Amino acid sequence: MKIATPKVKYSEIENAWVPVGNTGERMAARIWLPKGAEKRPVPAILTYLPYRKRDSTRGGDDPMHRYFAGHGYACLRVDMRGSGDSDGLMTDEYAEQELQDGKTLIAWIAAQPWCDGNVGMIGSSWGGFNALQIAALRPPALKAIVTNCSTDDRYTDDMHWMGGCVLNDTFDWGNSFFTRLHRPPDPEIAGPEWKTKWLERLEQCALPLKDWLTHQRRDAYWKHGSVNEDYDAIEAAVFATGGWMDGYSNAIPRLLANLKAPRRGLIGAWDHKYGHQGVPGPAVGYLQECVRWWDQWLKGIDTGIMKEPMLRCWMQQEVPPQGDYAMCPGRWIAEPEWPSPAIRPKTFHLNAGGVLGQRAGKAVTLKHVSEQTIGLAGGEWCPHGIGGAGPQYPTDQREDDCRSLVFDSPELGAPLEFLGQASVTLELTVDHPVAYLAVRLNDVFPDGRVSRVTYGVLNLTHRKSHEFPEPMKPGRKTVVTVPLNDVAYSFRKGHRIRVAISTTYWPMIWPSAELVNLGVVTGRSTLSLPLRKPRPMDRKVIFGEPEMGEPMARHIVEPPRFRRVIEKDVASGTVTVRAEEVDGRIVIADTGVEIGRWIDERCSVTEGDPLSAETEMGSVFTYKKGDWDTKTEGRCRLTATKTHWMLSAHLKASDHGEVIFERRLEFPIERDLV
Repeated sequence: MKIATPKVKYSEIENAWVPVGNTGERMAARIWLPKGAEKRPVPAILTYLPYRKRDSTRGGDDPMHRYFAGHGYACLRVDMRGSGDSDGLMTDEYAEQELQDGKTLIAWIAAQPWCDGNVGMIGSSWGGFNALQIAALRPPALKAIVTNCSTDDRYTDDMHWMGGCVLNDTFDWGNSFFTRLHRPPDPEIAGPEWKTKWLERLEQCALPLKDWLTHQRRDAYWKHGSVNEDYDAIEAAVFATGGWMDGYSNAIPRLLANLKAPRRGLIGAWDHKYGHQGVPGPAVGYLQECVRWWDQWLKGIDTGIMKEPMLRCWMQQEVPPQGDYAMCPGRWIAEPEWPSPAIRPKTFHLNAGGVLGQRAGKAVTLKHVSEQTIGLAGGEWCPHGIGGAGPQYPTDQREDDCRSLVFDSPELGAPLEFLGQASVTLELTVDHPVAYLAVRLNDVFPDGRVSRVTYGVLNLTHRKSHEFPEPMKPGRKTVVTVPLNDVAYSFRKGHRIRVAISTTYWPMIWPSAELVNLGVVTGRSTLSLPLRKPRPMDRKVIFGEPEMGEPMARHIVEPPRFRRVIEKDVASGTVTVRAEEVDGRIVIADTGVEIGRWIDERCSVTEGDPLSAETEMGSVFTYKKGDWDTKTEGRCRLTATKTHWMLSAHLKASDHGEVIFERRLEFPIERDLV
């Protein structure tokens, strides 16, 4: 990646305090300030996160905000109250305190002598979420946002629930967040009271995972912070970006379709990364696109970006069915508006004999009972592009397809491409009130390899509503539509289209409590694909090469390592997935702080017994400098009965190897039609 020469000189302020609330508490901020801004004020760009500006996110903050500062913008990276070096406590994601503090923060920025009163927000994942959420509060100075890898709906498209099924990612993130919430501030910033503040964080022993598992419907808890409750509340210009491999890509087409504010969308092949870091590639000149956005909306310069197509995205083609790959085959395409009037749905029929046909065949009921380990080829719900803790991406689908109901088209006589949300409508029966569906749309290569194109999962009790689920009536035929994740994909000539169906998708989703006997009625079940034809304007989508500002200087003490092992006990039928993600240890050159992170995970299930499912995860964070030497450790475990989940958690903190805090928590959580 090219390191750009700054067009404007700037200085860096390691820490500045921003007052919030009425208790005298402060938030800690890093600031990049263009030279002369105190006399000639400039627009400001804010990133607002709970992930420790001083160390954890420094590696990403430096090259991005140095780039923007080098283009004449004041930049701020602020720790939320209760995180990093900031005062106070925090107990959950997107709490009202977080959002109101963000609104206060923007007003404070706009009032500084170096700011001209125009403020933008940029963030990925959490920072992309709260950019949307704070924009919906309409702070007067907030003129534009860049939201990357985020969502407008906290229930349907976050790492907690998918289609009314609980994601294993909610457990992964729940354990990691549990540990992160209780890390210490840096003594050099927080001062002599740092340990008192740390002990206050530890004593609260907040476990948001309990709340995420307790709120099993799309209730007021999830509606809070979901901007799709009122798209019109957002007036700031929105640049929504992400990648097809990311867990959050569905939100971008919805934002483009529903916002009235000025908006543009960009979707690459990438996973959970900014576009200049894009993995799998191709990466693009993403920061240049952001500068064009800021110049348009914060400086009032007509950059031409609003004359360009509303959506630019990567049309994938012949994606390799392997756990990691550097580049995704395909090309860039463009849509002037979204939804696109040029896209037309086409219906395929799921027919007897496993045929996906152009016309409906005879109505025959096919019976199927899924093995508990269908899904081992599914990869991660939200790959992070770190490479090695996987396979993060879907692998060859034959492993899952041979144990699923599958329907194949004939070999395609010509290429066929689609863009948007495909869906599968099934006439079906199940033999229990609670049952799940996992539906995959696959690309069958001429040599037999099978790549997953997109997929969807649905708790059938949520078939009508995520807010008001209803039990299924065993044995009664029901028509259900399963929406699949939005995607752009081009099937090559000679390939076949496959629909694969199962009632399990482990370890991505937690299994239903009972083995399900599924009946699918052929001839009355269909696949709908939003077909798109290539257009001349596609060839006009061109991006510059990736650029960034000067990266963070660091010294590697212990290199990272990643592994994933799948074990099967052939006697018991138990399958166990073990993953280890070790970031190793580095020393940050600017601060001299040594940081380390370790995560391990174990998921297991026994064939024929969905109640045998178990997940356990641990995470460790260490910080050292001089006589500052701390370790924070968290571990969570989840098991289940037919009626309850059993959640346990263990938090431990050490100072110079001496345990200063330890607590164990246990909670039974009643299962509500899940």
